[in-house]
Formats: sequence, structure tokens, C-alpha cells
Amino acid sequence: MRPLRYSINVTLDGCVDHRAGSTDEELHRFWAEKLSQADGLLFGRVTYEMMEAAWRWPANGLRPEWMAEWTEPFARTIDAAKKYVVSSTLDRVDWNAELVRGDLGTAVEQLKREPGKGLFVGGVKLPLALAELGLIDEYEFVVHPRLAGHGPTLFAGLSKYIDLKLVSRLEFGSGAVAMRYEPR
Repeated sequence: MRPLRYSINVTLDGCVDHRAGSTDEELHRFWAEKLSQADGLLFGRVTYEMMEAAWRWPANGLRPEWMAEWTEPFARTIDAAKKYVVSSTLDRVDWNAELVRGDLGTAVEQLKREPGKGLFVGGVKLPLALAELGLIDEYEFVVHPRLAGHGPTLFAGLSKYIDLKLVSRLEFGSGAVAMRYEPR
């Protein structure tokens, strides 16, 4: 069974707005490596559309002028990754993606039963729903040394505690710390 891993950047005050964290070459290399270890990425509509707008590799094969050279490995990794998109509003997806429909728990359990290395989930609302269903096998938070003063925040509205045990910790030159947890 493939494990489902939730990984996200978060500020010290819990903000998971993608614009609130700080980023550098070391963190981009870390995320590219993480994504390359997954058989597929599970996104809700908002995260899928945001990631596609930012990271879809141009059809001409050339790195866009706005993209720093050191972000290219991440961009190429996420662009090539298989994506599963949970949405009741999208009629179709592309970018190496397929729609996930029907009962969320049943659909994700089916994806987890397929052979492979694992699935990664990102975003805010979808991971909350998956945590409520007890379907996340690993949580990884890259905590940035920054206070954002706004949201969205991690797991707002979670109906019950989820106790976790720390299984690894990695500190970056920027002061960000990646902490990986498993449910107890």
C-alpha cells in the first residue's frame, strides 16, 4: 500500500499561504527531491490551478525568463509528476492529471492500494478532509522563521486531536526546519 504524505511550508505562526514563506535554492532542491520520491501528487482544485499556473513547463521547452535557473529542477519535477485532482467543479484537467470523483475516502483508499512509492498531498482544505478521515500516513511541515500575521492556517476546523510522533528533523541554512511526523 502506498503511503499518503502531507507536506507543506508553514510560518511560525501557522500561516500556509504560499506567498508567506521564504524560499531559496536549498529549499527548492529539497522539494524537488521530495516530489521525485512520489508516484503521484494529490491536489484539490485550488492547489492544482495555482501549481499549474506557476510551474507548468512551457510547450516551447525553454525556461521562462521570470524563472530563476535554480528553480528549474523543481519546475521540471512537478511538471512531469502524475497528478490527481479532487474537484466537483472542474470538468476536465490536463497537465498529466486526472480527476478524482465520488466519495473522497473511497477514492483515496483506492489510490493508496495501488503499488508504488507513495503519494503526496498539498494544499489546505483537502488535507484537512483527509486528516479527518485518518488517511494521512505522514505529515511534513517545513517551518519558516517568519511571522505572517494572517492565514490560512493549518487544519483550521479539525474536529479532533491527531497525536503525532516526530520521525525526522532537518534544518536548512535559512533557519527553516523540516519536521516529519507519523500518527501515533
